[in-house]
Amino acid sequence: MLEVPNSLEQAISQAKEAAKLALEAGVGRISLELIIPEIALQAQALALEFTSLFEGRESGLKVIFPDTGAAALARRDWGETPFSVTDLGSRATAIESKISDADEAFLLVCPSSVEVGTVEKLCNLAGDRPVILLIPQLEDVSIVGIGYAARQLRERFISTLESVYYFRPLDGVAVLRSYPSPWYVYLERDSGYELIAEETQKPMGEALENLILKATTGEEDNSNIPQPKKSGMFANMQRFLKALSQ
Repeated sequence: MLEVPNSLEQAISQAKEAAKLALEAGVGRISLELIIPEIALQAQALALEFTSLFEGRESGLKVIFPDTGAAALARRDWGETPFSVTDLGSRATAIESKISDADEAFLLVCPSSVEVGTVEKLCNLAGDRPVILLIPQLEDVSIVGIGYAARQLRERFISTLESVYYFRPLDGVAVLRSYPSPWYVYLERDSGYELIAEETQKPMGEALENLILKATTGEEDNSNIPQPKKSGMFANMQRFLKALSQ
């Protein structure tokens, strides 16, 4: 059974191990999701951590940021690197011009729902070359929408992404998945985190609420869910995020 990480450092270690296993298994579209407030602000530092997945073969890796500014900042801060750094392009520069035959793998850093169409093109252009999406934020309903077009997008593209690592700490609850394990839901008790559910699909919304309610009261009606124990996990996460930025 997976251990609930009590720091961002531990979560990153778990995510890297999950990504390594997925790459070895031939998974082509890898999503690494850490649903932690303000983590996108440290995307550059996290990206550098994950380039170590390609140690010894960095020359074939291309790290891609959503915009030219973020890519330029990374090149300035990182200096000379064995991998290349670029961006997703713009209206004047198509994503096709950013991909070459020499590229062997792609690490896409913090893409948002604004770029979802370009990200889909990138994955199609990559073919059988692995694409890792690091802390993606592709499903903003206010941008992607909830109608037919959005449903088509999810069925056509977003559903093809494998959630190789997913960690979402809430107040007293944690949802965790690390490839090739199933999805785990933990409830924080006085004695530590207790596993309350093991799911084949990502537990979200009402389904997650019902799992929590059943574990806390034995009931399955989510009309009156008690508040779980407040966790100190967020404080640990924030400390590590601050350390990354220094």
